[in-house]
Amino acid sequence: MRMKNVFAMLGGLVLFCHSAVAEVTTSQDLYQIQLTNIDGAKTTLKPYQGQVLLIVNTASGCGYTPQYKGLESLYTRYKSKGLVVLGFPSNDFLYQEPGTNAQIKYFCKSNYQVDFPMFDKASVRGGGAQPLYQYLLNHCEDHSVVRWNFEKYLVGRDGKVVNHFRSGVTPESDELVKSIEEALRATAPKIKANQP
Repeated sequence: MRMKNVFAMLGGLVLFCHSAVAEVTTSQDLYQIQLTNIDGAKTTLKPYQGQVLLIVNTASGCGYTPQYKGLESLYTRYKSKGLVVLGFPSNDFLYQEPGTNAQIKYFCKSNYQVDFPMFDKASVRGGGAQPLYQYLLNHCEDHSVVRWNFEKYLVGRDGKVVNHFRSGVTPESDELVKSIEEALRATAPKIKANQP
């Protein structure tokens, strides 16, 4: 067999494998992704289906850490309208989240009175990124990597990623608040009675 044909076959195999992996990742339902909350309990995002989600990768020792206050304020202000802020601690960026889940929970509660749901510390970038972040990156319009702590992904009531905001976009910013309010105005899709 000629070398040109071998390379063509290998190229086709690589493309096939890549598309099969991409299909599995992109077709997975956001609400079925397995997660662990900050207290160690297994869960999913199913309890938040039909609500607007603001998913944020957090860290306790970052220059953006004071954004916890603004995130809690957003949660308090809009939770009755259907917004849920979800915090995902990560130690990916200059080791700015070195603590255990218990330490992170205590830090957030005692310093910023965080009451919104927090989850297990896990990676949000690279090959080791937790499945939720793999999903967000695959479904976000810009498909860009998470570059730092306190990046924000806004998910609409239909489970689709609406927007992605970099760390410098504060919780109080007009840009973020406007996007949240628009997402909250959208009608929640009806959930079929036979869904698990």
